[in-house]
Amino acid sequence: MTEIAAPASGASETQATPLPGGVTEPFGSATGTPSSGVIPSGRETGSPDIAHYERLVAARLGVSAGLFAALRVRHLPAAIHSFRVALLCSAWAKWRGMTEQERNELEVAALLHDVGLIGLPDQILLKPGPLTPEDIPYVDRARLMSVEILRHLTDNQNILQIVGNVPAWYDATRAGYPLWGRAIPEAARMIAVAEAFDAMTTDHLYRPAMSVERAFAELYHGAGRQFDPDLVEEFVRFYQGGLDAAKEDVVRRWLTDLDAESVNHLWRWVSPTQTILPPEMETVFQHRLLQNMRDGVIFVDTQELILQWNPGAERLSGIMAEAVRSRKWSPTILGLRSERGEPLTEQDCPVLTALRCGTQVLRRLSMQGRNQEKVPVDLHAVPVVLQDGTTLGAVAILHDASPEINLEQRLEYFRERVTRDPLTDLANRAEFDRMLPLFVEQYQRRGIPFSLIICDLDRFKQVNDTYGHQAGDDALRTLAGVLRRYSRSGDLVARYGGEEFVMLCAACDIATATRRAEEMREALTRTPIPRLNGRVVTASFGVTEVQPGDTPETILRRADRALLMAKANGRNMVVQLGVGNNGDSAPVTPKRWWWPPASAETVVEETLISPFPLPLAMEKLHGFIADHQARIRKIQGNRLEMEIEVKNPLRSRRRSDRPVCFDMVVVMSEDKPATEEKPARSRFGIKIAPKSSRERRRREIAARLEELLASFRSYLAISEAQPHHKYSIWARLRDLFQKSLSWPMGRPWLC
Repeated sequence: MTEIAAPASGASETQATPLPGGVTEPFGSATGTPSSGVIPSGRETGSPDIAHYERLVAARLGVSAGLFAALRVRHLPAAIHSFRVALLCSAWAKWRGMTEQERNELEVAALLHDVGLIGLPDQILLKPGPLTPEDIPYVDRARLMSVEILRHLTDNQNILQIVGNVPAWYDATRAGYPLWGRAIPEAARMIAVAEAFDAMTTDHLYRPAMSVERAFAELYHGAGRQFDPDLVEEFVRFYQGGLDAAKEDVVRRWLTDLDAESVNHLWRWVSPTQTILPPEMETVFQHRLLQNMRDGVIFVDTQELILQWNPGAERLSGIMAEAVRSRKWSPTILGLRSERGEPLTEQDCPVLTALRCGTQVLRRLSMQGRNQEKVPVDLHAVPVVLQDGTTLGAVAILHDASPEINLEQRLEYFRERVTRDPLTDLANRAEFDRMLPLFVEQYQRRGIPFSLIICDLDRFKQVNDTYGHQAGDDALRTLAGVLRRYSRSGDLVARYGGEEFVMLCAACDIATATRRAEEMREALTRTPIPRLNGRVVTASFGVTEVQPGDTPETILRRADRALLMAKANGRNMVVQLGVGNNGDSAPVTPKRWWWPPASAETVVEETLISPFPLPLAMEKLHGFIADHQARIRKIQGNRLEMEIEVKNPLRSRRRSDRPVCFDMVVVMSEDKPATEEKPARSRFGIKIAPKSSRERRRREIAARLEELLASFRSYLAISEAQPHHKYSIWARLRDLFQKSLSWPMGRPWLC
């Protein structure tokens, strides 16, 4: 009988593989890294007559010969290898004196133990070179597929046990197979030895066939580890005792001794409901989960081939799994596009990135849907990595993001409706009221300055009365367009109400803000309005900068006072109030002793020097009173008594941040007579005390007191500060403690 080059048929085969140091290791060693393909296609060295070959298989398998034919059509070398192994095992079984039933089960298992290879991807099944570690899980899966296929055709548990344990190692070092040693069915141990011997003595593209003596040496090398040592020794004795005659006896037995009834009694249809997948295969839960997920799930192996395409992916894409399974993955299959709407390249593909880099990738993309429509999806690519670091592929989960997109769009729409002015498309007053405290907070905590510009159209009622309200709307839109054109990134432009507009200028001092306001005023006077017969409108501007101690209310009132001054002085002008934070007359804060937070009994007395003459300084004081909404209690000569409520500038809702009320006394006088060298200055003696006496709020009282002092200094541009008194219960205790340090030892310090 002529021979044909046969494939090695699984990870349990033995073949010499050069390792470092010149040592040879059987195929499928404990390292789990084979050196050659499972199904090598070697050069044929003679083949049995095809018709005779098919007669033999049909005689042995009967009605199940179609399974073997499917393997032959899928990969001829694999089928011929299984055929030779079956002949070898049958002859060995007779030599050993096995029973007729045991021999029948051994022959059938040897012929069909590799039928699951029909499910291997082409790049592994037809691979001419060595296998990589990434290929081994697919080969193991193919072995399990052999059991699953036979489970539907026979209920003979012996055959299923034999086929399922052929890859098991004798010393149990191969993962995934619980049986070891003599617990492995004897027929499975025989097939493992026979198929390894056949693989080693067959020519392959990557190496020539070994000599019989070399193959025997490799079997002995794997004895006790991969193979049953007793069976290895027995096989060598059997092979040397006349193999050709034994094979001819097997052929004669298959063609003449076996009848159809004895052959087919093994085969009967088994209901799939009786099938239970082994633990190594997909569990029922996993299978049902993938089948019923609304999200699309795609599995791509390391060769970038699509092995899984669940119904969710079919629903999203309109592409059936049969059309893409075993195809090379490409983002063009789904018509994936990037966040900018550009076609996704392979270099930018999340699935391929997860495969190559081993990292998870989550991106919002778009794909081509069932009806060629654009569908937004969240694509989550996850690499599949074993515990030993071996990468099997990547899973792509496609989540239809259309509901989220619609919800985000609706939320954005409602946010626009709530925060935008419909006429001018600027922010409305609610948005301005929300942002102004945030600007103040940034200044209080990080020292980031900002300016506030408030403007108002001049004689707007006359525009409406003369040209109509539509012309008035055009005038409002014109001013809004000018403000928007001169705003910068980070600024906020809002319609405050009616014909009033405000602009929060981020990181902008008062000089820059005033210059910008002047530019906007001039730009408005150069913008004709068609509904006004080409005429223009003018606006008045008030500008201020945040100052130490400011709250959202005080800075807004100061800007509003500047606007009123602009209108009172003739309109169509810019007026600024406040000295800002970077001027030469920046307030000076004297150093103070640190001591526990002031109590409610704290009294602060200071003498402050302002660089302004007394009449001008009094105007500044009027602004301080107006912006803080102070209540005047008594005026006697140059002495002023008032009450001031100081609120938390950050508008906290904590109960401890309720307004703090202070009594403030201011005594005004000229510092020195004016000379040519030194202009006149003003002197202010102040005394501040809280009205409340609740000790538990002393921290808030101290904080509000410092803010009030800072604001007063800013309004009057204080250049010198002479602390006069700051007495409290804590101060008295401090002074008493400091005096006690100078007393002699033994003298009591409390009298």
